[in-house]
Amino acid sequence: MLLDSTQKNNGRTLKKIASFLSVSLAVFLSVIKFLASISTGSLSILSSMIDSIADVLASAITFIAIRYSTKPASRDFRYGYGKIEALSSFLQALFITGSGLFILYDGISRFFKPKELDDSFLGITIMLISLTLTISLVAFQKYVVRKTNSLALRGDSLHYITDIGTNMSVIIALIIIKITGITWIDSVVAIGIAAYLIHTAYILARDAVCMLMDQELGDDIKEDVEKIILSEPYVKGMHDLRTRSLGENDLFEFHLELDPNISLVAAHNHAHQVEAKIHQKYPDAQVIIHQEPEGAKEFHLDKQIELSKER
Repeated sequence: MLLDSTQKNNGRTLKKIASFLSVSLAVFLSVIKFLASISTGSLSILSSMIDSIADVLASAITFIAIRYSTKPASRDFRYGYGKIEALSSFLQALFITGSGLFILYDGISRFFKPKELDDSFLGITIMLISLTLTISLVAFQKYVVRKTNSLALRGDSLHYITDIGTNMSVIIALIIIKITGITWIDSVVAIGIAAYLIHTAYILARDAVCMLMDQELGDDIKEDVEKIILSEPYVKGMHDLRTRSLGENDLFEFHLELDPNISLVAAHNHAHQVEAKIHQKYPDAQVIIHQEPEGAKEFHLDKQIELSKER
């Protein structure tokens, strides 16, 4: 258990470091892209700058959310604060949507009224710097997400994965414009960036809403938990398994069917052993077990769900 606690603390530290680096990089990129957009007049660089400003706001929200999500459960929030990461992810989606719509409008307007670009070499240089730093941050974020399964940090990482694509698109567009002088390519790239931002926002919002509404975990996890429960020889059956994500942790809740002739103490011990077996596979999970005698006539959620499917 001490090892699990140490791993959990290390994961929280990694999340805080990653979120701090994210905010710092977003601020730096916003500044240099702002200078590049003024120097070149490029709409694609301006759109990338707006994306970085949105990243500043989104990363700041992530930073705050992670600080709260890592707090231990309290008297008023006994399930912990993990779901604030889903709320953070949803707010990020709103910011991304807003910036995407702004870029889309500007891109369409500029397409019909092209503008000559200045000093594209400076723009290319700054975007290359931006690309290199962003790739480095995403690599670190992906490492932390693998260690912690943080939804907020995964959402933040999606921003910067998008940035990698947008930065490369801007660089290619600036090179083509410098060689050919075809300025409308700048607008096409900006519109493409806007469409991708809005698509990314949809994915973030969908995942956040699913967590906030307590969507069941994947069938593979549910089947695995059920297999663990039924592997114990004294378990006569189980039903009404409910699962959900609490952010940092998962929650498993189910009815455990036991021999009706055993004592309350024995039933408690059997349930405790099942819980310990689940924790071997899912050490951070919260497990709630309702013990009942095998063959008890009572309402089953599983049956209600099956009946609702037939209607």
